[in-house]
Amino acid sequence: MQSAVLFKNVSRHYGEVRAVDAVDLEVRAGEFFAMLGPSGSGKTTSLRLIAGFEQPTAGHIEIFGETAEGVPPYRRNVNTVFQDYALFPHMSVRDNVAYGLMIAGTGKKERFAKAEEALELVRLPGYGDRAPSALSGGQRQRVALARALVNQPKVLLLDEPLGALDLKLREQMQEELKSLQQSLGITFIFVTHDQGEALSMADRVAVFDHGRIQQVGTPEDIYQRPDTAFVADFVGSSNILPADVVQELAGKGAQASLRPEAVRIGPGEAHEATVTGLSYTGAVTRVSLAFREMHLTALVAAGTPLPERGDSVRIGWDASALHLMERGA
Repeated sequence: MQSAVLFKNVSRHYGEVRAVDAVDLEVRAGEFFAMLGPSGSGKTTSLRLIAGFEQPTAGHIEIFGETAEGVPPYRRNVNTVFQDYALFPHMSVRDNVAYGLMIAGTGKKERFAKAEEALELVRLPGYGDRAPSALSGGQRQRVALARALVNQPKVLLLDEPLGALDLKLREQMQEELKSLQQSLGITFIFVTHDQGEALSMADRVAVFDHGRIQQVGTPEDIYQRPDTAFVADFVGSSNILPADVVQELAGKGAQASLRPEAVRIGPGEAHEATVTGLSYTGAVTRVSLAFREMHLTALVAAGTPLPERGDSVRIGWDASALHLMERGA
């Protein structure tokens, strides 16, 4: 499959700060790719390197096989959607969407026709005459998408575009973005610090930390088979078992990840633990456990009888739920 974006040993330094540090990365043509990580992990700088807003200190970048370093943003076949929408308040929705076409010299009739097509694509037909201030946050985000899509870029870059929306609207927009990407078939590269967004939308995810990629894989790979303790803890939550405990339990001298939903509580389970706390979250209750001088968390579904703080309980899990992390760190 053709590469949409290729990083070869790419770095971006700001003095002593290594914002991106020797990153190798391939984004495939037509996939929904997420860059996930905490603030300062390098994901947004990587996106800006693709867009051309930053230039690499070292390394090589290709976009659909063409060298990108040194090429200005306006000559790259990519467009970016930002969290703050960046709409022009003095322009109508139609003029906002058609702005890039106007700069490119497209005639008024043609650019307005394409703007209306783009608005229909994001389910805002008939909104062209409105002012951005008259729209809801979700509608403004759709306008920003339409403006980015009207130029028919090969790669659409999305820099935490849903961060300003409330939870219900954010979840709705996640579904719409995924559906839109599938119908268009163009490459989406999505930056987020929200692991739920990345897992629910992306075909593959790259997890960043301190300027480096810790792991790239499908959402299932990232969640079920994390390479490192950082990935296991950042993507969802996980119980990280130290190597000496894993050696005793499974005969392997490596750290292991054990997801809270895999921990069972009930008579007949293999191990003894003490309940140290309970936290009701709606669909599940988080049960904190003291086990072999360490802390574990289990999730108990709503409606299931719960132990009380201080109770001694039996806990267990399937052997396959204990995922060994040879890299450990």
